[in-house]
Amino acid sequence: MAMLEIRNIKKSFGDLEVLRDISFCVDKGDVISVLGPSGSGKTTLLRCMDFLETSDSGKMIFDGEEIDLASVPNAKKAEIRKKCGFVFQNYNLFLNKTALDNVTLGLTAARGMSAARAKEKGMAVLEKVGLADRAGHYPNQLSGGQQQRVAIARALASDPEIIYFDEPTSALDPELIGEVLSVIRALAEDGMTMVVVTHEMGFARDVSSRVMLMENGLIVEENTARDFFEHPREERTRAFLRRDIQ
Repeated sequence: MAMLEIRNIKKSFGDLEVLRDISFCVDKGDVISVLGPSGSGKTTLLRCMDFLETSDSGKMIFDGEEIDLASVPNAKKAEIRKKCGFVFQNYNLFLNKTALDNVTLGLTAARGMSAARAKEKGMAVLEKVGLADRAGHYPNQLSGGQQQRVAIARALASDPEIIYFDEPTSALDPELIGEVLSVIRALAEDGMTMVVVTHEMGFARDVSSRVMLMENGLIVEENTARDFFEHPREERTRAFLRRDIQ
């Protein structure tokens, strides 16, 4: 049984159909890279999966429980979110709080963890992303890559079953992309289940267990990473790869 299954998600903004009947499964330990041109619905898909947007229709099966995505009670949303981490494109850190405080706030405020235990946990995950020595720094004292690694540490602190990454390197200068991707690669090697919206083709090819191409709110192709890049089935996939891989 899949850890997470998405069935027939649809989402429109006014007359614009952003997601048109999206279905796929995520198994424990999967790293699924979601590729596609801008405006294809990738970010909206992640946001619907984490209840940051309300789907017009569709179902989610998480750990064997079926949920109607169009009418999820707030209590159920909160319950499922506790099992998930979300890393945003633009970090979403509190600028008036240190790196450690950004990591621990959700543990104390939302989960009732003691300050001492939260600090211990926070330092452990900052160590994991290579930033234990920056625990007392504020976001404006950190590079973009370091801020994104703090955001990843924050997602890890709650021991999630799955982490969603929304283009985690697209806001970074080119020289900072590698440090963030190396952290995500290490998480993959540790068996973390992840769905990663990305434009980084090398990462998708080398780290993913499966790759999906989205366009116009549809999944054009889904396959193992090797077959997606070496033996794409769809002409649209081949065209996308010719354009994006030089």
